[in-house]
Amino acid sequence: MRGVRKSFGGLILFCVAIALAALPQHAALRSHRQSMPGMDTSQSGQNEPVPAFHSQVPKEPLPATMNPDQFSNPVVQNAYRVAALSKKVLYQQPCYCHCDRSQGHGSLLDCFVSKHGAACNVCIDESFYSYEQSKKGKTAAQIREGIKRGDWQSVDISKYERPLAAKP
Repeated sequence: MRGVRKSFGGLILFCVAIALAALPQHAALRSHRQSMPGMDTSQSGQNEPVPAFHSQVPKEPLPATMNPDQFSNPVVQNAYRVAALSKKVLYQQPCYCHCDRSQGHGSLLDCFVSKHGAACNVCIDESFYSYEQSKKGKTAAQIREGIKRGDWQSVDISKYERPLAAKP
């Protein structure tokens, strides 16, 4: 019984030591992000930089999104369908799955030019949010502010569980 107590006590001390060792690194990373010039850290009050986006649509044509029929899930099909209809808006939006870091994406549009958007609920929700807001007459900049606030998280996905018409 005494050996079990010692082992348990040692395990607790080990866990506390690991937690204390990680604290200074976390604090240093947080202060480093706050001090980086040009980074917007206002998203939802968190100390998180805004992911990559473009403030204007380019003069050259935007790339095509993947064909929605390549996917079997109706929600994914609908996300690609609305992405194709709102490419100019998506080009001007950040993607909070941070695929700019992991995939080198320059905006939310890049998620739907590739298969990435099919496997990412953040991309899908932001696509539906952007589409819905543009249908309400919001500008790309206004939509971007909503995305930064996290408004995309309140999208009702159930509306997209059945295939949409070819031109929603």
